[in-house]
Amino acid sequence: MKTKMVMAALGAAVLLGVSGMAMAQRDPAYAAARAAGQVGEQPDGYLGIVGGATPELRALVNNINIQRKAAYTQKAQASGATVEQMAFTSGCNLIAQTASGEKYKTPEGVWKTRTGAAPERAPACV
Repeated sequence: MKTKMVMAALGAAVLLGVSGMAMAQRDPAYAAARAAGQVGEQPDGYLGIVGGATPELRALVNNINIQRKAAYTQKAQASGATVEQMAFTSGCNLIAQTASGEKYKTPEGVWKTRTGAAPERAPACV
């Protein structure tokens, strides 16, 4: 119960920042990889590679994840949360924001393609 309360409190602080961060990452290479199902959102708040990867794709994902970790670290310091809590809450929100046809990883570690239905998220996601 305490975890859900912490996640709810962090969710409000993270939602606006993550939405802007996600939109900023929509450069042509990122958008193409996302549309092709080569990358997807993970419960831990980081972007993952679905299947095999080229060095360029790996570099793109690493760069985005470095930016995300920096944002999570900054927001965690400002809110008194841990980086892991901030990243997890962001993962909940980023998976919820995926569009139909985009990839995301379930809490069990399985890559799925988002349909019109709500994505599978961790029970602690609020």
